[in-house]
Amino acid sequence: MITKYGLGIVITSWLIFLVFLVLGYFFRQPVLIGLTILTGLFSLFNLLFFRDPLRVIPQNPDAILSPGDGKIVQITEVQEETFFKTRVQRVSIFLSVFDVHVNRSPISGKVEHFEYRRGDFRAAFKEDASLDNEQTVIGIVDDKGRKVMFTQIAGLIARRIVCELREGQKTQAGQKMGMIRYGSRVDVYFEPDLVDIRVKTGDRVKGGESIIGEFK
Repeated sequence: MITKYGLGIVITSWLIFLVFLVLGYFFRQPVLIGLTILTGLFSLFNLLFFRDPLRVIPQNPDAILSPGDGKIVQITEVQEETFFKTRVQRVSIFLSVFDVHVNRSPISGKVEHFEYRRGDFRAAFKEDASLDNEQTVIGIVDDKGRKVMFTQIAGLIARRIVCELREGQKTQAGQKMGMIRYGSRVDVYFEPDLVDIRVKTGDRVKGGESIIGEFK
């Protein structure tokens, strides 16, 4: 299954490949053959990158789900002044170009904060990417008043963040809400005294399926 966020790119890349395939077949020029191979490889890569596999969403109202696929690169406490305005726990997940890039809501609730921040395009696995890179910031409050904030962070290659959520909207845990194209990172924030963390640095997680923490 291909995500709707990349369907146009996948179709366009395959159409370009077919054009060069036909031209290469009829004219047999080395340049055309080379372009056919390159566009074919790029089309296959897009098919892989924009895949959208089915996920089994845990039916646990206290669970905080991973917003994306990838590797846990850092778990640390930071001062957060946008949504919580206090010290919080931050779990950082790096998504390589080989991971599924569809992002999902970590909890069910109402979006109480949405912000788009312009920024740099540094390597997403670096610490300063959380502060300096282009990103969207989404804060959700559930029906018990519990808060989770997460960010979609562009990386060195990524240049396009897609986010369907806006302030006032309601979302469900595990619901698809956007993606980051071609390499990225997602950070999840929550109050440390209210959540038991279920992951550690180095773990691999799946968006909408892996539980990274549970409200106490």
